[in-house]
Amino acid sequence: MSRTLNQATIEKLAEHLENAELQAYEVTKITDDYPNMTFTDATDVQWEIRRRKMSRGHKIVGMKMGLTSWAKMKQMGVEMPCYGFLADYFSLPDGAQVPFDELIHPKVEAEIAFVTNKELSGKNLTVEEVLAATELVVPAVEIIDSRYKDFKFDLTSVQADNSSSTRFVVGSHAAKPEDFDWSTLGVVMQKNGEIIELGAGAAVLDHPAASVAMLATMLAERDEVIPAGTFIMTGGITAAVLVERGDSIVVRYQGLGTVTMKFV
Repeated sequence: MSRTLNQATIEKLAEHLENAELQAYEVTKITDDYPNMTFTDATDVQWEIRRRKMSRGHKIVGMKMGLTSWAKMKQMGVEMPCYGFLADYFSLPDGAQVPFDELIHPKVEAEIAFVTNKELSGKNLTVEEVLAATELVVPAVEIIDSRYKDFKFDLTSVQADNSSSTRFVVGSHAAKPEDFDWSTLGVVMQKNGEIIELGAGAAVLDHPAASVAMLATMLAERDEVIPAGTFIMTGGITAAVLVERGDSIVVRYQGLGTVTMKFV
């Protein structure tokens, strides 16, 4: 894909979006000012944000796919998934007290995460190839937090904004990929004791492993691979649910225990 932005503009936009994340304030979506930006430009901005974090000593602890359910793509008005990186400080323990003041307008979504044991690279990987390279599957809840005003964006803007990544909580249970039919794995999300979302693994591109395969394809565009030992969040099984200070979230996964958190 072509590029329209020069390096100075990429660096300026990366600083702009990262400052909004770190200081928890909204900005207008960047395609308002750069309407000709391409997805490749947006990915360049994201990788510059990643470089900035690493230069300050942060480690990248995983990757995530976003907008991987057909319902989510329709909800957000985009036509394909996006991806992002997970920095070390995004990771919170199960049962975490999540500081609300560090976030803008967070939402939570239940996900299945894969941990690889072989490098995955190239395009057109099959679900079977991904599963063969998977050590463990774990339950996870992603807290997403778009930096854009009113959580409104297009695909290019959200890719530049690290696909709304901000925090995630991983459960203590894990399973081998062959232990379940992942496509029918059931998930129940409760907010303040009330069931608000139900979902199944097939919501994620028909199989969560297909999301990992798509990530490999998207990284191949930049001659990047998914290294062995990578933690990958595969995208929301449930819709993203808005949370406010004081809310408690419990997500129950069939055969994989629960993940809990409270926003304080």
